[in-house]
Amino acid sequence: MMIYDYIIIGAGISGLFSSFKIPANKKVLIITKNSPWNSNSFLAQGGISVAKDLEDIESHIQDTLIAGSFWNDKKAVEVLVKDGMSVIEDLIKSGLEFDKNQNGEFHLTKEGAHSEKRILHIGGDATGRMLHSFLLKKLLKKPHHQILDSTLVTDFLIKNNRACGVTVFHKGKFQNFYSKNLILASGGVGNLYKFNTNAKSISGEIQGLALKYGMPLKDMEMLQFHPTAVISKNGQTQLLSEALRGEGAFIIDENNERFLFKYDKRGELASRDIVSQAIFRHNKKVFLSINHFDKKWFFQRFPTISNFLKNEGFNLVSEPIPISPAFHYTIGGIETDLNGKVKNFDNIFAIGEIASTGVHGANRLASNSLLEAVVFANRAVNFCENRDDLNLKFHDFQVDNSELFLPNDKKVLKHVQELMWQFASVEREEKGLKYLENQLNQLKDKELGKITKLQIDVALEICRSALNNKKSIGVHLRID
Repeated sequence: MMIYDYIIIGAGISGLFSSFKIPANKKVLIITKNSPWNSNSFLAQGGISVAKDLEDIESHIQDTLIAGSFWNDKKAVEVLVKDGMSVIEDLIKSGLEFDKNQNGEFHLTKEGAHSEKRILHIGGDATGRMLHSFLLKKLLKKPHHQILDSTLVTDFLIKNNRACGVTVFHKGKFQNFYSKNLILASGGVGNLYKFNTNAKSISGEIQGLALKYGMPLKDMEMLQFHPTAVISKNGQTQLLSEALRGEGAFIIDENNERFLFKYDKRGELASRDIVSQAIFRHNKKVFLSINHFDKKWFFQRFPTISNFLKNEGFNLVSEPIPISPAFHYTIGGIETDLNGKVKNFDNIFAIGEIASTGVHGANRLASNSLLEAVVFANRAVNFCENRDDLNLKFHDFQVDNSELFLPNDKKVLKHVQELMWQFASVEREEKGLKYLENQLNQLKDKELGKITKLQIDVALEICRSALNNKKSIGVHLRID
């Protein structure tokens, strides 16, 4: 029986940074549903927030708490900000190069709800992609750290609140892999929604497995909708980074009015929940205006966005870009402690978007997600490496080879996405949520594959969390 020291589910920033911190002599298996590049963090444009100096620590903490409507766990926020400085310094010392200005200093930018310029970025608007590539190169230098791609995790192997490994479906067959530690880093639930900015692999079935084994899910009603998304020619929802507004882009309506100031005195630099809700309520066509930017500067600062918009046929920078909110980020998730350890389980960890660490509260502060991913991955690995041996007893588990997909799945999942968008998106009310719950329960009774049923379980958890929280706060807007 092959026993790994770590199995990591997910090859985004949190999963790869875990590998980066795990010693090279440890046996590590990273499992990813598609390719390693098919992750949300690979798509991250804006950057990574970090307190710019010791004097900025308290300000960063307060900005995070204010953006989160003080729904946050303050201790977790303090860990995020204070540990963040040393973790980013570690990355820089390891060779990661953030963008610098003409004076050779780090180019810091500002985004919504930040009181200071504290966002580091790479390649203008390619931070996620560049950080992901950097960590992947580091992993390839560790021969005992392996990636198994195009592999679906279909079950956990758990006994007495301890993980012994996972069941996977790979190359047409089921098999079990065993491990001393299990790190869940598979991302959020974006593809439960019709309009979302997430990678296609992010669909929530790992949260469904967590529910199956009694892992607590917390704050599942807290789902962030990004205010500036555009529908591309091929029908995909494309994010336009908040860094655009941080650099001075305007949001206007069809009458050329910067209407956001009616909803918040910060206008375009209000937090994402406020901007998304304002656009949703404004009941007019809404655009992102960039015509006051110098074209050459815009292409240099935002090369990824510029190329996308150019390929879509927009005349940069003179033409306003039609925008609307789209699902973006799962704030809630599997409840963990400050080391990323899942509550009530000895050797299971959840990090990144799948986790509920408490740092984001009721609304995530812009560019805190990549920081959370590396900070809590770092803490999880440090905890494991300094922990006494658990003396796990491994034995062969029977392989669960339930049907993963059935012919009706695609049609049902599409209906789930439409229902979730209609009744559990930017605005919610009891009548609609109860209708949603009833519809999801009916769909679950259909003849479905295992994966779709797990995803519906998670959709139901979101619905019930939204029903139970009758208070409008942050991203959870109850219009009743």
